[in-house]
Amino acid sequence: MSLSLIIKREFIAKVRNKSFIVMTFLSPILIVAMAALIGYLVSVNNDEEVKVAVYDQFKQLSGDLKSDAKTKYTDLSAMPFDKAREVASKDYAGLIYVPELKDITELKSKVQYISADSPNMDFVSGLEGVIGDKVTRANLKALNFDYDKIEKAQAEATVKLSKFDGEETNKKATLIRIIIGAGSGYLIMMFVIIYGNMVMRSVIEEKTNRIIEIIVSSVKPFKLMMGKIVGTSLAGVLQFTIWCVLGIALFMVLGLFLGMQMGGAAGQVQAQAAQEGAEGIQVIFTELSKLPLLSIMISFLVYFIGGFFLYSSLYAAIGAAVDSETDSQQFLLPIIMPLMLAVYVGFFSVVTDPHGTVAVIFSYIPLTSPIVMMMRIPFGVSIWEVLASLTILYATFFGVVWFAAKIYRIGILMYGKKPTYKEIFKWLKY
Repeated sequence: MSLSLIIKREFIAKVRNKSFIVMTFLSPILIVAMAALIGYLVSVNNDEEVKVAVYDQFKQLSGDLKSDAKTKYTDLSAMPFDKAREVASKDYAGLIYVPELKDITELKSKVQYISADSPNMDFVSGLEGVIGDKVTRANLKALNFDYDKIEKAQAEATVKLSKFDGEETNKKATLIRIIIGAGSGYLIMMFVIIYGNMVMRSVIEEKTNRIIEIIVSSVKPFKLMMGKIVGTSLAGVLQFTIWCVLGIALFMVLGLFLGMQMGGAAGQVQAQAAQEGAEGIQVIFTELSKLPLLSIMISFLVYFIGGFFLYSSLYAAIGAAVDSETDSQQFLLPIIMPLMLAVYVGFFSVVTDPHGTVAVIFSYIPLTSPIVMMMRIPFGVSIWEVLASLTILYATFFGVVWFAAKIYRIGILMYGKKPTYKEIFKWLKY
């Protein structure tokens, strides 16, 4: 039996599976629906008006608390405090209590916010800002400074970002690079785990059904393992391609629908929001056009294949060594840990300093390079770094496949005994 025949068999078996077909077409719909639901819930939450009561015995703060679309303040200072507290507990989200103070500077530590539930931290931060501004004004006035003039004199600075080759960039472009890099790295991790487990389950299923004894009589275990890995990876690439096409189409339809809804609504606020949204989208597309999207997509494919082959060979070896998925749990942690480490390094190191020492080192280590390097590439990585990283990754893959094939060759015909790390290490000597 040739390798191409095994690959074809594995590929067809995967793509004809009912769960594969259902999830291929259902997953993009669920993701888009979840994004739409989150957006709707956020908009509903932003539209809710929070009523807050104020009891100001010092009579210095209530005038600075201005109601807006999100928060409505009601002054209950005219009634006794116990009565105001009782009313606030029933009809208001909370009560801002300002006791009698000797000096306005005591505001910064004497104001209380009383509520039944944990308060919104954004609201608390805003309240602290109002109090801090009030005390600051009083302090400046005591020092004979004019706060209004100082406030007018304040200026906001904007630093223009550019590269040595003359290309201009900005903060939004950096944010887009972070999103693309982080998204690519996370997708690679997710697909490696999903399809790696698929390879492992396939091996375990054939082993427990004793089909493997018939198969290995006509094909070498190494070819069988490689066929499973390549066939499953091709099914994964096909599924990912369909997800991308369906996802883009669904987001475009959703955007068009929301645009029509926005255009049909009466009111200046909706029209202004639609205009700002259109301008924001235009900026995003402008910045995206400046990125090397083709090289990013090619890099994603190459690193996905390399990372998948590397980890899938380990998944296949584990599947051959055990008799059930339950027995495999003790061996999966050493595989998942490097993937999780790569994601954390990417989010906490690459995002802040994509060309720093930590990011560079982990982009060369083969167990983490598919994720870390993909997070670095949108920020601009020299071709020799990418080639060096890929060379190490694929060279390590062939070395790992050689070791995994030894475990696969012995373990695939072993039944009824839970292997240990010590026993698996012995298999490498056979």
